[in-house]
Amino acid sequence: MSGLRVLIVDDNALTVELVRLVLEGEAFVVESAGDAVQALRKVGSFMPELILMDMHLPGMDGLTLTRQLKADASLRHIVIVGFSASALKSDETRMREAGCDGYLSKVMQVDTFAARILSFVPGVVPGQTV
Repeated sequence: MSGLRVLIVDDNALTVELVRLVLEGEAFVVESAGDAVQALRKVGSFMPELILMDMHLPGMDGLTLTRQLKADASLRHIVIVGFSASALKSDETRMREAGCDGYLSKVMQVDTFAARILSFVPGVVPGQTV
């Protein structure tokens, strides 16, 4: 279906596994990183089109990592979607201020999650091969 390369940056193994299963079931290519250091390594080698970024990571938090990625001219084109269990509007605002291109709650609808991911990528239509 998609072929979209997605990097999941989250330290919760269960969340990563669920998201991986859902996205790989829709033919996304998925890698994961449990912290900012791993994420920076993976970004360079995997070159994702989209990053699902948890805001609460060990060490450097997701907000700081997002700012760092968006400050790099060679990486700022990567779509970063804040991915949080928080439902507070203030958290979504903080994510967008840090440079996130969008926000998704970890409370997800499995049957529509892949389409929601694709909706953040400019020029990509759900069902279209990337």
